Amino acid sequence: MNVSRARLASSTALAVSFASLLLLAPAAVSADPGTEINNYGNGCVLDPGNRAATVDSLRFRCSVTQQDQIYRDAQAGAVPVGLTNGWVTRPQQFRGAAESLWIGKVFRTGPDGGTLTNRVTGAGIEAFPADVYRAPSILDGAPTWALNYAPSPTPQVYDEIREITPGVWFGYSWWREGSWPLLAAFVLTPA
Repeated sequence: MNVSRARLASSTALAVSFASLLLLAPAAVSADPGTEINNYGNGCVLDPGNRAATVDSLRFRCSVTQQDQIYRDAQAGAVPVGLTNGWVTRPQQFRGAAESLWIGKVFRTGPDGGTLTNRVTGAGIEAFPADVYRAPSILDGAPTWALNYAPSPTPQVYDEIREITPGVWFGYSWWREGSWPLLAAFVLTPA
């Protein structure tokens, strides 16, 4: 009887371990050949074939921990070019106000970077220029696209972004004083 209980306990422990690995690790699910949907759990998905689903996940379904993991898992990718739409993903209390004040960016870039301006107000007025170049990430030290606002009236702001799926960039906005506190996280797509 003790041998049966030991086997049952061992089998149960193995099953629990396997299940926890499946729940904790991002799983890649193939929607169609060549397209992998990265599932981070609880509706937080990156769908390379559906920008809107990816943006929706980042804005409403991904936790702070999941957003940070998505960023760490990504390469710098391609730099955005031209007009982009943008949304603040956190902090939650900024999202409503941000929608009426900031709607994206305009990138004037090539493969090695360039410059940008932010699109502010619903009218899309261009303001707050920044230099765009590759640099080590504040978050993890890996390569990222730096958006350096030193030439603008807001020199204390420094953003960084990575392309997390084709045509979707996720990033952070930092305040360049003291311990560089995080101001916000945001997502961009071509307009």
